[in-house]
Amino acid sequence: MVLDLLPSSFMRIYRILVENVPRYVIGQGGGYFLSEGTPWTGLQPTGQQVELELEYLLAPVVPTTIYAIGLNYRAHAVEMEKSIPEHPVVTMKSPTALLDPGGTIRLPRFLPSDSVDYECELGIVIGRTCKNATPANALDYVLGYTAANDVCARDWQKIYSGGQWCKGKTFDTFCPLGPALVRPDSMGDPDRLAIKTELNGGQVQSSNTADMIFSVRDLVCFLSGSTTLAPGTVILTGTPTGVGAAQKPPRFLQPGDEVVVEVEGIGRLFNRVDAEVVEAAR
Repeated sequence: MVLDLLPSSFMRIYRILVENVPRYVIGQGGGYFLSEGTPWTGLQPTGQQVELELEYLLAPVVPTTIYAIGLNYRAHAVEMEKSIPEHPVVTMKSPTALLDPGGTIRLPRFLPSDSVDYECELGIVIGRTCKNATPANALDYVLGYTAANDVCARDWQKIYSGGQWCKGKTFDTFCPLGPALVRPDSMGDPDRLAIKTELNGGQVQSSNTADMIFSVRDLVCFLSGSTTLAPGTVILTGTPTGVGAAQKPPRFLQPGDEVVVEVEGIGRLFNRVDAEVVEAAR
C-alpha cells in the first residue's frame, strides 16, 4: 500500500527497509530520495527516488530515551478532573515500546488490560547532547518533530502501578512514532500546530498545541535541568482533550480498531489494534 501523504516542499525525513536494511529517505519537493548518513551526522540524497510503502516504513528514529509529559493540555486536565500542574508531570516509556507506522498496537494479555487508551501527541527529537538548556538556546537542541501515539493502559497506570505511571505506559508497541521527522526550519511554530486522533474513521481528539501548558521550549529546559538528554531522546509533549477514558461511557481500544494520529506539518500516523499473542518465556 503506497502512503497517502500530503505533498509538500518541506523537508521530511523517513526511515524505510531496503532489502531488510534500515535506510533514511528525504522527502522534498514531492519526491522521496534514498540518502546516505544519519540525521545526527547529516544526510546526503543519493538521487535514487523511491516510493514510500507502508509495509516498509519504520519509525523515523530509534529513541535512546523516551520522556512522556502528562496533563500538559489545559482542556485535558479539566476533562480528567485534575488541577493545572505547576511543573511538568513527567513519566517515561521504554525504547522497547517503539512501534512503526502501520504496525499493530498489541493489547496486553500476559498482564491483561481492558482499558488501553489512545493519546495523540507532538514528539520532540533531541539532536545533540543537551544539559541545562536555557530559554534562549533550548530550541537549538531540537533535531525535529514527529507525531506520536502515547498509548497507555489506564488500569496499569492508575490501579496496579504502585503510584507510578511508567508500567501502564511502556508495554510493547505502546509508542507508535512517525511517519516522518520534520526539521524545525521546515515547520511553523511547534506551539501552534493542529493535532487530532481518528478512531475507525471518526474524530475523537481535535485540538492545537497552543493549548499546551508547558511549551516545547519549557519542556526542553525542564527535562535537561541537571540531566543529560542524549541525542535521540524523544519527548512526548502531552495529549489534548478527548481521550477514551474521559468518554461516557469510556471508549478503550479493541481488537480490530484502527487509529490515526495527525499533527499539522508532519503527517498521519496509522496503526491497527489487536490482542497480544502471549509468547513462551525466553
